[in-house]
Amino acid sequence: MLVTILVTVVVFFVTTSVYVALAQSKYVYYPDRHLAATPAASGLVFEDVSVTTEDGETISGWFVPRVTDGKHAEYTVLFCHGNAGDMGDRVGSIQTFHRLGFNTLIFDYRGYGKSTGKPTEEGTYKDVLACWDYLVDERGIRPANIIMFGRSLGGAVACWMAARGNPGALVLESAFASAPAMAALMFPFLPTSLFCRFKYDNETTIATVQCPTVVAHSRSDRTCPFSQSQRVFSAANEPKLFVEMQGGHNDGGLDSNPQYQAQLVEFLKEHL
Repeated sequence: MLVTILVTVVVFFVTTSVYVALAQSKYVYYPDRHLAATPAASGLVFEDVSVTTEDGETISGWFVPRVTDGKHAEYTVLFCHGNAGDMGDRVGSIQTFHRLGFNTLIFDYRGYGKSTGKPTEEGTYKDVLACWDYLVDERGIRPANIIMFGRSLGGAVACWMAARGNPGALVLESAFASAPAMAALMFPFLPTSLFCRFKYDNETTIATVQCPTVVAHSRSDRTCPFSQSQRVFSAANEPKLFVEMQGGHNDGGLDSNPQYQAQLVEFLKEHL
C-alpha cells in the first residue's frame, strides 16, 4: 500500500508539473478582444493609434491629450496595463492621468483588444518599443518628457522600456520581482524554477534604470504579495519613492488612492 501511495504521489507530481509547464502561458496572459469602453465614455477626446512592431504585428492604442489653452501637457504617460482584459478596462485610469495633467498613450499588447498576434514575453517588449518610437519619432516627444507607467505585468514591460529608453520617470504599481518568483508562490509544491520560461525580471532590470522611480503596492494585495514590490524597490536606484497603497490587486491603485496621487505628483514635480 505504501508503494501504491508513493507511486500515485509521484505520478500526480510529474503530471501536474508537465501540465503547468505546457500551459504556463495561460497563467500569464488573459487577453480580451472586446473593448468595453473608450475614453469618450469619460468625456475625453482621443486619437486611435496604430503602430507596427519590428516583427510586423499591428498594435492598437489610444492617445489621449491633456490640452490647456490650446497646448498639450508637457509630460506624457506611456501606460502598460496588466495581464487581463484590454485597454478598454482602463478608461478610469486614463481619466485619472488626464485629471492629474498628463497626456496618455495606452496600448494593447499583441493578442489583446484589436492588436494582432499572440502574446509572448519578447512580443510585449517589441510592442512597448513600437509605442515608444511612435511618441518620440512621430509625435516629437522628448524621452525626458515620457513617464513610463506599468501596472502588475505591465510593470515588467514598463521597467524593460525604462532601462533602454531613459524616460523622465518610471512608475511601477503592484509589480512582482520576477515571473519565476511569482511561479514559486503560485505553485510552491512544483519545481517551477526548472521549467518557467518567462523572466519578466523587474528586480534585475530596475537596477539598470537611471531615471526617478516610484514603486507602489498594497499590503492587502492577495494576488501579488506586498513583499514582491519591496524587493523591486530595494534594487532600484535613487531618486526613488515607495508608496503604500490601499485596496486589493484589482480594486486599488492610483484611481482610488488620492494620497498616492498626491505623493506621485509631488515626486514628479521635484524630479522631472
